[in-house]
Amino acid sequence: MKFRDKQRGMSAVGWLLVLGLIGFFSLIGLRLAPMYLEYFNVVSSMESLKSESEIKSKAPAEIMQMLMKRFDVNDVRNVKPNHVRVTNEGGKLKVIVKYEVRTPLMGNLSAVATFDKNVELR
Repeated sequence: MKFRDKQRGMSAVGWLLVLGLIGFFSLIGLRLAPMYLEYFNVVSSMESLKSESEIKSKAPAEIMQMLMKRFDVNDVRNVKPNHVRVTNEGGKLKVIVKYEVRTPLMGNLSAVATFDKNVELR
């Protein structure tokens, strides 16, 4: 019974380990969150093209220009014009955005995320 009385909780080393893990995962979350928030802005910009009137009658260059303007408004900085492709296959307009984002985590360690989104305009 004496052994049970001496157990009081976590030691200082245990608390430091727990706080270190919380700090590490918080750092990763804070570094990755902006990439995914930007991706959600890319998706919403692409989806908003569906509600555009007479989108079918526009040339692919015009559609790309409209999308790039939406990216500017939504503060999308990692998508460049060479990442966007507008195709007209069999009367179906397709907008494809494919890009990669690198962000430093700590020291020489970086996180890389690849995003690929297709939207068919009707």
